Amino acid sequence: MVNFGKKLTANRVQEWEKYYINYKLMKKKVKQHVQETEQGGKERQCVLKEFARMLDDQIEKTVLFFLEQQGIIAHKIQELGEERTVLLKSPVISKISELREAYIAVGHDLLKLLKFVDMNATGIRKILKKFDKRFGYKFTDYYISTRSNHPYSQLQQVFKHVGIAAVVGALSRNLAELQERQGSYPSIYDQPSTTLEVQDPVIYLIHASVDKLTRSTNFLQFLGKHALILEEGEDQVDKEKYYFVSLMLNLVNTFLYMVNTYIIVPTADDYSTILGAAATVCGIIIGSMAVAQVFSSVYFSAWSNKSYFKPLVFSSIVLFLGNTLYALAYDLNSLTVLLIGRLLCGMGSARAVNRRYISDCVPREIRMKASAGFVSASALGMACGPALAGLLQTRFKLYMLTINQDTLPGWVMAFAWLAYLIWLWISFKEPVHDAEVKHVFPDDTSMFTIRSILTSHQIHVLTKSGVVAKLGRADNEALESGLVQPLLLSSEKMQNDEGDEECNGSDEGQEESHEPATSIASAYRLLTPSVKVQLLIYFMLKYAMEILLAESSVITSFYFGWSTSSVAIFLAVLGLTVLPVNAVVGTYVSNLFEDRQILLGSEILVLLGILLSFKLTSTYTMPQYVSSALITFVAAEVLEGVNLALLAQVMSSRLTRGTYNGGLLSTEAGTLARVVADGTITLAGYLGESWLLNVTLLPSLIICLASIAATLLTYNSMF
Repeated sequence: MVNFGKKLTANRVQEWEKYYINYKLMKKKVKQHVQETEQGGKERQCVLKEFARMLDDQIEKTVLFFLEQQGIIAHKIQELGEERTVLLKSPVISKISELREAYIAVGHDLLKLLKFVDMNATGIRKILKKFDKRFGYKFTDYYISTRSNHPYSQLQQVFKHVGIAAVVGALSRNLAELQERQGSYPSIYDQPSTTLEVQDPVIYLIHASVDKLTRSTNFLQFLGKHALILEEGEDQVDKEKYYFVSLMLNLVNTFLYMVNTYIIVPTADDYSTILGAAATVCGIIIGSMAVAQVFSSVYFSAWSNKSYFKPLVFSSIVLFLGNTLYALAYDLNSLTVLLIGRLLCGMGSARAVNRRYISDCVPREIRMKASAGFVSASALGMACGPALAGLLQTRFKLYMLTINQDTLPGWVMAFAWLAYLIWLWISFKEPVHDAEVKHVFPDDTSMFTIRSILTSHQIHVLTKSGVVAKLGRADNEALESGLVQPLLLSSEKMQNDEGDEECNGSDEGQEESHEPATSIASAYRLLTPSVKVQLLIYFMLKYAMEILLAESSVITSFYFGWSTSSVAIFLAVLGLTVLPVNAVVGTYVSNLFEDRQILLGSEILVLLGILLSFKLTSTYTMPQYVSSALITFVAAEVLEGVNLALLAQVMSSRLTRGTYNGGLLSTEAGTLARVVADGTITLAGYLGESWLLNVTLLPSLIICLASIAATLLTYNSMF
C-alpha cells in the first residue's frame, strides 16, 4: 500500500517541487495539534484558526504558480496563433507539420499543469479528511464552503479549474484549424459538438483531465442538501449496481407520495363535515398519515437493509388499499373508514427506501443530481397535489359509488398507485445487496471489512456466479487479511489517508468507529448538542409549515370565503416557489454567506412570517394572510436545505448507515412535528374557528424562539 505522501513525492514535477503543497508538513501539524489539544495546551478554536491559516498559505502558493503557468501556456498559444494566421495565407506543408507539433508540445505542457492541479487538489482533500478524522470534527465542510464560495476564492482555481476551459478551447480550435476542414463548416465553432472530432490524442487526454476535475454546480449541491442523502467516505458504486429505471421508479414513488399527502388538503374540511364531524377534524384526517409514517419509517429503513424491491411493492399495495378506503368512506358514511384509509397511506411511506437507494446504489458522480431529483420530485408533488384537487371539481354517480371533489382524490391516487405497481413489477431491477454478500463471510466480519476488500463489481460477480459459496473459512480469513491479491482494491480508496502511518489505528478500532447505530437508544447517545439543535430546528420548520398548510382551507373559508379551487390554487403556488427560491439561494446567496448565517437568517424570517400571521385587530385581510404565508413557507423551505446540510456535517459518521441513520432521525423529527401540528389544529377547533388561527400559531412562535436561542448558543460549533 502506497500512502499519498510517497505518491506525491514520486509523481511531482521536480522543477516545480517547491510549488506543491507541503503535505508532509501539514501531516505533522495535524499530529502536533492533536497532541496539544489532548494535553490542554491549546483550545480547539485556536487550533482551527491556525490550521486554516496554514492551509490558506499552502493553497495560495500553489494557485499563484498555477496562474503563472496558465499565463505562460496562454502566451505560447497566442504566439503560435499568430504564426498559424500567417501560415494559412500561404500554406507550406512542412511548416504546418512543425506548427502542429508545437501545438502538441503546448498540449503536453497543459497536461502536466492539469496533473499538478489534480495532485494538489487531492492533497488538500486528504489533509482535510485527516484533520476531521483525528479531531472528530467536521472542519472540511466549513473550510470548503467558506473558501470556495468567497468572491476572492483561490480554492475555486484548484477545484473548479477557473480559466482552463478557455485555454483548452483555444488549443483545440487551433489544432483543428491545422487539419483538413470537414464539410462546409468554416470554423469548429460552427460545427455541432457531436460532429467535431479532433484527431490528436493529446486533446482527448486534456479533456479527460478536465473532466476529472469537474464538480457539480452550486445549485445542484444546494438542492441535493434537502434530501439528506448521507454518504460514508468514498464508496464504490459501479454500473453493475446502478440501474437508471430503478432510480426513476424511486423518484416517481417520492412524487406520488407527496401528491398523495397534499391532494386532500383543500377538501379535508368539507369531507369531515359531510361525515358529521367538525371542519377542524381535518387536522386529524391530514395528520393520521403522519402518525403512521412515524412507525413506517422505522420498518422501511430496516427492510431496505435487505431489499429495495419488496418494500416498494408493499408500499404500493398498501397505498392502493388506503386510497380506496378513503374514497369509499363517503358512501359508507364512516369517518372511521376514512381514518383507516389515511393510516394505511401513512404505513406505505417508502421515503426511507427512496433515500437509501440513492445513497447506496447511485454512483457518486451522479448522486448529487439524483438527490436534487429527489427534492424536485417532492416539491413538484407538493405543488401538484393541491392543484390536482382543484381540477377534480365534479359530481356524478358510477353505479353505487359517488364521484365528487371529496372522493376523487382517493380514486385518482388508487389508480395511480396501481399503475405504478405494474410498472414497478415489470421494470425494477433489484441491486446486489450487502446481505447477499455478508452471509458468505465469517459471522463476526463487518460489511466495512468486506467492502474494504472487495469492489462492488467483484461483489456482484461473485454473488451472481456463486463462487463465494465455495469459499471456505480459511479463504475468507485470507480475504480479510488481504492475502488474496486479485481481490485487493487497487483504487485510490485503498491509497487514501488510512495508508498514512500515524492515522492508522487497530483494525478493531477502525471497524468499531464505522459500525452503525443498532437501536434508537444508541443513535440518541451519538447526538451531540449541535445535532440536537439541528433536529429541533427541523421540528420547528415542519411544525410551522404543517400548521400553515393543514389549516389553510378552514382559515381561508372562515375569513375570506374561499372555495376549494381557490385554496388549491393558493397551495399550488406556494409549492411552485420551492425550486425557484432554491435556485436563487443555491446560485447566489450561498456564495455570499456561510450556511450557518443563512440558517439564522431563515429562522428570523420564519419568525417574522409567524408574527405577521397573527390576528391582532378586529379585521383580518387577505393580503396580510397571503404575504405572511408566503414569507413563512419560503423561509422554511430555505431553512430546510441549510438545516439538513448542517445536520449532515455535525452528525456522527456512525449515523450515515444502518437502520437508525441520520435520514431516519430527521424524518422522525419532521413527521412527529406534523403529527403534533395536526393534533393542535383539531384540539384548537374545540375553541371555535375564530380562535383557531392564533391558538395554533402560538406554539409555532414559542418553538421558533426556542430554536433561534438554541442556534445562537451553538452557533460557533456549526461548521
